[in-house]
Amino acid sequence: MDVVTAIKDFGFPIVAALGMLYVIYFVWKTITQQVESKLDDAHIVIIGLIDRVRMLDNDIIRLQQKLDTAIEMGRKEKEDEE
Repeated sequence: MDVVTAIKDFGFPIVAALGMLYVIYFVWKTITQQVESKLDDAHIVIIGLIDRVRMLDNDIIRLQQKLDTAIEMGRKEKEDEE
């Protein structure tokens, strides 16, 4: 069916509404099929990155505790020598 004939038979508002309905359906289909699958992949990557950041944070805390202990031991040795 030709667009001009459809506009003549049904009117412009009806044909425009059907065209917008098709555009909305196309966008919805694209989002649900392509974008959501990519978001799922990105979600898995983000969870892995969060786990790595937590491990690094724990490592930094442990290193800070070791450094504090070494500094305190150095102070005690200096006090004992004096």
